[in-house]
Amino acid sequence: MSKIKLNLIAAACDNMGIGVNGTLPWRLKKEMAYFTTMTSKVNDPQKTNAVIMGRTTWDCIPLKYRPLNGRVNIVLTHHVDKIKAEVPEGVVVMPGLDEAVKYIENRDDIESTWVIGGSSIYKAAMDHPCCGKIYLTEIQKTYKCDTFFPSIDKENYQLMDEEDVSNEKQVEGDITYYFRVYKKL
Repeated sequence: MSKIKLNLIAAACDNMGIGVNGTLPWRLKKEMAYFTTMTSKVNDPQKTNAVIMGRTTWDCIPLKYRPLNGRVNIVLTHHVDKIKAEVPEGVVVMPGLDEAVKYIENRDDIESTWVIGGSSIYKAAMDHPCCGKIYLTEIQKTYKCDTFFPSIDKENYQLMDEEDVSNEKQVEGDITYYFRVYKKL
């Protein structure tokens, strides 16, 4: 059994939408700061975190933010050689989630592993034996979306409180949302 625990992190609206036309349907600065903090913070200053994403998610990150700073960026794709030639040096390209987990296991400088999308990568991570928690920002509004977060099976996941995650209502402009943490049972 792997020592790696996969943490999924996403923001979804009422219809579980997470994106439209390759972008976020909302603009929430505090929520984006939460994402950055959660995926970046480490207890051991000698270590860093890894973020795992599909190639489409990689492409949707604005150029000025790629790769995500201070984290090992791992891009999953069926076209490894083609994508390796396109991404900046230091970005790791893997054919699948199992290979990414093995890669992380063989490094001793990675503290936490975060899966950041898209839909098929979230689904694969939720079904993976290494899945630990889902950090889901639940936006209390419906947006038109073409990309969705997979359904969370309440028999396999339990809502929990976590010390570093506020369970208070968050408000930005006219948008209300909650930070939720689901632990895989």
